[in-house]
Amino acid sequence: MNRNNEDYRSPAVPAMTKTLLEDVKKIFKTTTGTPFMIPTTGTGAWESALTNTLSPGDRIVSFLIGQFSLLWIDQQQRLKFNVDVVESEWGQGAKLDILAEKLAADHAHTIKAICIVHNETATGVTNNLATVRKLLDQYRHPALFLVDGVSSICALDFRMDEWGVDVALTGSQKALSLPTGIGIVCASPKALEASKSAKSVRVFFDWNDFLKFYKLGTFWPYTPSIQLLYGLRTALDLIFEEGLDNVIARHSRLGKATRLAVEAWGLKNCTQKEEWYSDTVTAVLVPPHIDSTEIVKRAWKRYNLSLGLGLNKVAGKVFRIGHLGNLNELQLLGCLAEQHPYDPFPDLNESVMHAITFPSKKIWYV
Repeated sequence: MNRNNEDYRSPAVPAMTKTLLEDVKKIFKTTTGTPFMIPTTGTGAWESALTNTLSPGDRIVSFLIGQFSLLWIDQQQRLKFNVDVVESEWGQGAKLDILAEKLAADHAHTIKAICIVHNETATGVTNNLATVRKLLDQYRHPALFLVDGVSSICALDFRMDEWGVDVALTGSQKALSLPTGIGIVCASPKALEASKSAKSVRVFFDWNDFLKFYKLGTFWPYTPSIQLLYGLRTALDLIFEEGLDNVIARHSRLGKATRLAVEAWGLKNCTQKEEWYSDTVTAVLVPPHIDSTEIVKRAWKRYNLSLGLGLNKVAGKVFRIGHLGNLNELQLLGCLAEQHPYDPFPDLNESVMHAITFPSKKIWYV
């Protein structure tokens, strides 16, 4: 990415864009989807997914399980959709039994879309998308299936075609290990058809503008970030060199290692059931008399170690260890490995010390 800018209408950039559009389909595991690489964040990708497929007043079933699903729901409401919120305790997954009840009762097919966050990074919870598709098929419901895969795609098992996902989205800053700046949206043929009648206002995020330029072979309706496109090219090359299935297996290995470390510390995972464990982030509960924010601050100041803060309902209650992207065992051990048992954080109490050091040698079995 350390390169000069160049004319995005030159022959080089459209040629690279064409190969990128084909290759990003691979990370979604789709052959039929149409990708859009938008110069935006995940929040913009959310808006693109919603406004291109739905109309104001449309009924959406959306699952609130943590901070980022909360923010997406807030966006849905501000865009004037009729949002049917299914809320779970933070640390639990989406209540898919309630989804089943809603689908079974919706004989008139008033539900136009199901919106779900695949991996909620605030709590380290992963939802089962295959079950959502199974329920939609079981009740023969035509609702669109929209998925936030910002912290899952390229790290967790994701199968757009097999699971019948209609719109999937991710961001450049997570498993792709790039700076923030590209929101990648992939739309199924069903979603593209829905976009023809959707009445939500969209301009910057309008898929039709992209599709016009796709036909022209120039691909960009406005100026992209050239440096990020070159970065994306290299990121995909690295992933394909390792093998996408191997990348997913690596994330599974590192996620399990982190959970074993948390167990060895004598602490608990914020995620309440094993079926919801995330392989991209672990939210660690601290004892009730400890402010997890102090652990995050001290880790940064003393060890140059960046941990995630607890957000909203879990603020001060958890700290988060991210283990996704271009990460290997040695790098993760830099976070997890044992410090001196008598002087990790000398001006905090003993409980905090145990919250961030290994009282046993279980780490060697990870």
